[in-house]
Amino acid sequence: MKNIHQLVRPNILNLKPYSSARGESGGAEGIYLDANENPFGENNRYPDPYQNILKQKISELKDILVENIFIGNGSDEIIDHIYRIFCNPTKDKAMIFNPTFGMYQVAADLNEVEIIDIPLTSDFQINIKEAQKYFNDEHLKVVVICTPNNPTGNDIRQQDIDFILNNFNGITVIDEAYIDFSRQESYLNKLEQYPNLIVFQTLSKAWGLAGARIGMAYAHAEIIQLLNKVKHPYNISSLNQKAALEVLNSTEEFEQRKAVILSEKEKIRQELERLPFVIQIYPSDANFFLVEFSDVDKIFTKLLKQGIIVRNQSARIKNSLRITIGTPEENQKLLQILKKL
Repeated sequence: MKNIHQLVRPNILNLKPYSSARGESGGAEGIYLDANENPFGENNRYPDPYQNILKQKISELKDILVENIFIGNGSDEIIDHIYRIFCNPTKDKAMIFNPTFGMYQVAADLNEVEIIDIPLTSDFQINIKEAQKYFNDEHLKVVVICTPNNPTGNDIRQQDIDFILNNFNGITVIDEAYIDFSRQESYLNKLEQYPNLIVFQTLSKAWGLAGARIGMAYAHAEIIQLLNKVKHPYNISSLNQKAALEVLNSTEEFEQRKAVILSEKEKIRQELERLPFVIQIYPSDANFFLVEFSDVDKIFTKLLKQGIIVRNQSARIKNSLRITIGTPEENQKLLQILKKL
């Protein structure tokens, strides 16, 4: 594998990051007269720019050193930073496997990074033979893998991910937004083995904190230092850091809610299989199903009129809707409407 500094854009290596008032004080407690804040109010102070208390909690839960953790304003911010750090605009490239999460493409377009788009196979797995053709391209800097994948819902085969980690010399990003719903082992356990690996996780899905926008990246300290170098000074608000700590301190409730979601998921699968207009339910390792219907537009419209909002994925995957698992009451209403169609 290449040395990390060999992959980084020269201007990022030479960048002098913004130095915030709270960062310079090193978290010292006292009378704050350093940041031109209003002295009155409950939310009048700037947040900890490096989210130290939150990172310490995540470190305890994940058994990972604080120096290997970066917190972003959602995973969207982190993928944008990775393109900025490793990809020269109009020159370098990233690889994705479609259909997948749309922000990988959008962030690349914003940064003028060319995307090498490798279609997934018919069973929504990586076409390794096709992907491997590009591994020696010196301008291919980043490969992004979503597992469990969105919108297909399935885990990506670990042997294919391992092949990429062992044969591609650039940065490999594994987005594990839905890993808490999966039986597949997280790649957090392989960070020491692969210095060019970055693993994403989030509090938006299983932890139920989508409104607070807390995304985490785990990587070797060198990569974390680069992410801290390019991030905005106060990218996570005090309110959102507090909200994140509250849910992370409620692990029993987290496990209970996850168990309900997984139980409801199985019930929905069984009920959907009985409907005559359901062509197939794709295998899912996440908190949603991708379902092929015989008259998808009609079903989507009728659900919408009844106040049931699902995601129409037919533009990318033939005749398909993506259906997230809701509360037992919400799921029951969904099934009642579908049975009447």
